[in-house]
Amino acid sequence: MALDFLPGNRLQLLENGAEFFPALLQAIDAAREEVRLETYIFECDEIGEAVLAALVRAVARGVRVYLLVDGFGAREFIVHRLHGVAAAGVEVEVYRPLRGPWFIPRRHRLRRLHRKLACCDGRVAFVGGINILSDFTRLPGRQTRQPRWDYAVRIEGPLVRSVQQAMRHLWGLVYWTNVKRRPPREPRLAGPGRIEPVGPHRAALVLRDNWRHRHDIERAYLHMLACAREEVWIACAYFFPGKRVRQALAACTARGVRVRLVLQGLSDHPILSQATRALYPWLLRHGVELYEYHATEMHAKVAVFDERYSTVGSSNIDPFSLFMAREANVWVDDRGFSEELRRRLEHHVAQGAVRLDAEGFARLPRWRKALSWVVLGWVRLIIGWAGYTRDMDG
Repeated sequence: MALDFLPGNRLQLLENGAEFFPALLQAIDAAREEVRLETYIFECDEIGEAVLAALVRAVARGVRVYLLVDGFGAREFIVHRLHGVAAAGVEVEVYRPLRGPWFIPRRHRLRRLHRKLACCDGRVAFVGGINILSDFTRLPGRQTRQPRWDYAVRIEGPLVRSVQQAMRHLWGLVYWTNVKRRPPREPRLAGPGRIEPVGPHRAALVLRDNWRHRHDIERAYLHMLACAREEVWIACAYFFPGKRVRQALAACTARGVRVRLVLQGLSDHPILSQATRALYPWLLRHGVELYEYHATEMHAKVAVFDERYSTVGSSNIDPFSLFMAREANVWVDDRGFSEELRRRLEHHVAQGAVRLDAEGFARLPRWRKALSWVVLGWVRLIIGWAGYTRDMDG
């Protein structure tokens, strides 16, 4: 899948909430016509309340504000804050709201809104993996709070229109689905009809949905892996690839490409983490360098190819992201941007990651290895029940 890069953008790489939330709040406070925000998780903590306050301030200025949250990831917000925010004038919709207990098995319940997007006045947009919640979390056995490791991108230029159109389209679909009526007439797109070039970056927005773009993000990764000639960096919070991606990684190393894969060492989803570890021997045997990040929780979903191409977004390389959820990644063709992301990855790996090798894995207790394989089998059963075995096997 060749990517259709748009020229003339100005991109700013944002690391963690310390860089992302001030930029987001500033953009919301500067908006004069329209604010759109999509998120999987919306917590009612200090960050969530600050974002809600900014949205309400925008409404008070006469700005149209649209907030779309996922019915599972934003459960706390839906119960405690949705009605109050809507009463303040924010237009709120819920993607696939839960009807009945979550534990009732339904395949469609795994299809969530996992992308994290924002757009203000059709002039500034944000794409990334950072949810609306504080990224400081207290780790077990540690006295200090450490920020969760994650990334987003601030965008100005022609690509903003792609983000805005994607958000408007999904808003209309959810509105019609939730209330069984036609989407309301909205004002014309904010901003000028044509966005002038403002920077040097070539970039593309790649979406994943359950209709026309089911495999677009996976195909983008496969294309970049096939084109890589020197080096690949992938930092992925949740990594459980299908056969196509595994073969593409092996093909890279076979032709001399150095492939470095950074994964969670401290996982908030231990079941998937155990299943991933069952793949370690295969990856190591095929020459992939493996690093587990232990300094804090890792939520990043980024990659760099040959220090020229890179991606930042919401999509992991696992069945949930690649075959079930709605996702959004920005892909960048720019050496300066990609080198900056690579430098940040190298810094985090040097400061907080442990490199794994085949000998070290072989020394693990047998029960640890057996547990990984049992969990791997269980995860594959869940994937099969959900109907995605063919996607995983290629």
